[in-house]
Amino acid sequence: MRTVHEVSRMTGVSVRTLHYYDEMGLLHPTALTEAGYRLYDDRALERLRTILLYRELAFPLREIRRILDSPAYDARRALEQQIRLLELQREHIEGLLRLAREISIIGGKPVMDFKAFDKSRQAAYAAEAKAAWGSTEAWKECEEKTGQRSDEEETRIGEDFMALFAAFGALRDTAPDGEAAQAQVKALQDYITDHYYRCTDEILRGLGELYAAGGEMTDNIDRVGGEGTAAFVAQAIAARFARG
Repeated sequence: MRTVHEVSRMTGVSVRTLHYYDEMGLLHPTALTEAGYRLYDDRALERLRTILLYRELAFPLREIRRILDSPAYDARRALEQQIRLLELQREHIEGLLRLAREISIIGGKPVMDFKAFDKSRQAAYAAEAKAAWGSTEAWKECEEKTGQRSDEEETRIGEDFMALFAAFGALRDTAPDGEAAQAQVKALQDYITDHYYRCTDEILRGLGELYAAGGEMTDNIDRVGGEGTAAFVAQAIAARFARG
């Protein structure tokens, strides 16, 4: 068994972060000493290693917890997914390096090739990896609803969904806990419930963190609403629950 300070030193994860992982139910200590100090065994360290791999791949903490706590979770299969995602990440970085070297060789002149910035393959595979553990009622409901729609309907619903974020973008200069922003939070929650799955308050909280966590989703929201929109949406959702 290792103390929280020993785990922190060997992993580089701060003690404060380990405490937070415990509080949110992501990584509980194996036992507590009589004085109340956290202790971790090898199994807990294996879970921490898996968590850190997912964090390197930019998975939000709530998504990681859902995956690891899924009844369908299989450690070997999850590792295979992580390896594939890391390979895609490596390919993406290699593409950026090739582009940077090409620009360097030609003296910084414009290169009108933006393929190196395309993260769609990573995003698509990450979505599949998350979905693989989606045995929750919300995921099943989403599959049922989307499976009944035509491609045209799915496109329209997706466009209307992103229009909600464009509306958030127009409110960026207002208070996140203001009446307009909170009305938009309710509109977002209702839309998800009507067209995808029942968006509970717990799910909405998680989505708020996901929207501002960086990556494809954040980029897409900022693209339609303007820079900072994803962060504003996250703040507005958080403000809703802060108000009680």
